[in-house]
Amino acid sequence: MLFSPSPQRKRLQLRISERRLLLMAGDVLAVILAVLVSLFIWSVVDQRASFSFAFVWYRSYWFFVLTGIWLLLASANDFYDLSVVVQRSAMLQRLILITIQMLVVYLMIFFLSPPASLPRLFILYYGVASFILIGTIRLVNPALLGWASVRRRVLIVGTDWAALSIISAIGRYAHQTYDIVGLVGEAEEVGGAIGDVPVLGAGGDILTLVRGHQVRELVVTSTRELSGTLFQGVMDAYEQGVTIVPMPLLYERITGQVPVEHVNNNWAVVLPIGGVSIFNPYPFLKRLMDIGLGLLGLLAFLPILPILTLAIRLDSPGSIFYGQERVGLNGRIFRIYKFRSMRQDAEATTGAVFSQKGDPRVTRVGLFMRKTRLDELPQIINILRGDMSVVGPRPERPEHVQRLTQKIPFYRTRLVIRPGLTGWAQVRYNYGSNDDDALVKLQYDLYYIRHQSLTLDLNIMVRTVGKVIKMSGV
Repeated sequence: MLFSPSPQRKRLQLRISERRLLLMAGDVLAVILAVLVSLFIWSVVDQRASFSFAFVWYRSYWFFVLTGIWLLLASANDFYDLSVVVQRSAMLQRLILITIQMLVVYLMIFFLSPPASLPRLFILYYGVASFILIGTIRLVNPALLGWASVRRRVLIVGTDWAALSIISAIGRYAHQTYDIVGLVGEAEEVGGAIGDVPVLGAGGDILTLVRGHQVRELVVTSTRELSGTLFQGVMDAYEQGVTIVPMPLLYERITGQVPVEHVNNNWAVVLPIGGVSIFNPYPFLKRLMDIGLGLLGLLAFLPILPILTLAIRLDSPGSIFYGQERVGLNGRIFRIYKFRSMRQDAEATTGAVFSQKGDPRVTRVGLFMRKTRLDELPQIINILRGDMSVVGPRPERPEHVQRLTQKIPFYRTRLVIRPGLTGWAQVRYNYGSNDDDALVKLQYDLYYIRHQSLTLDLNIMVRTVGKVIKMSGV
């Protein structure tokens, strides 16, 4: 049930960000307690140290290290996705996965560190303690935070296609958080419905509807087409403390996408939120990260190069590497490099086309490389040269960019940043094989462009590792 026709008694209605903040706070508390428990067990087992303030203070860095790693892994595994939170089985599965990932990260650090510099069993104690504590907090969450579980009641102002899109988005991604009480349109539309949600009134009825249904948020589908009566009703609600949010921003918040079909010519909702500043350290730090990860990747790439070279050569005749023109930063054309995963004459008759799932042009070794993303490894050279970044929109071929720019609004906005080896669209959406997929991926790419940060980059890289392990490439 997306909408509620009758008012509830007045209770606190939290936003999505506030609910997620509560979940994070509970997790951080559990991690801190788990570290304390682990340090206590460590001191008891070791028998050479007593559990005291000095003992804990000397090892206090574990509180920050493990909290940071936990929040990163939890975010990358959608542990704060409210649709996951309400499903106990899904929540426990994610918790097990995150705990295993935490142990793997620690073991990697352990084996790369000098001997005796890290405790062997401390992280095992922590893994068990954090699993029990976080699981307990999450399982009893409805009892502890029942006052915060009330859905936020919203009224949608507008009856156009954007209204139908936000109704569908809420139904798919945020029905546990939002309760749509109805729509507001023109007088002649009252009594009708959009997507099973009724049109309850016109502009002059907004304040009455807000008070009668305890509405906390108005979702405005189009600020440019509001009539005088609708605008006045929205302002009356705003003066009463009701939150006003444009439909594109709410859609972006709950889906991780920018709805390019519904923003018309409003560039403000597709360009980066903070703009460009010479005092922003992010571009420098990101390039530094690209170079560092590129050099590490090159060291890992060289030992497996002879093996892949031999496998490709034995599987099918042709070159080992494959070069292709792609469109990069500001529309500059560069040549991308990959291991050849298709037969030599793959595009002799078709020209530039999207690859499909089960593409007959892909070789046997190529199929394995695509599933594990090994065919992308030579792009480390593109990263070190500055053609690409580790994270960003995937670079497309000039033929596709020219066609999609004419077909999809704001498509060229993808070119305002360097393309990436992986990206938000790659970890949130399946492989794109047609123009409709290109539209969906653009919505994810625009979200990344607007919200790019080192935290989001790390989130994407962790998700990418999960994709590689699952062999989900095409």
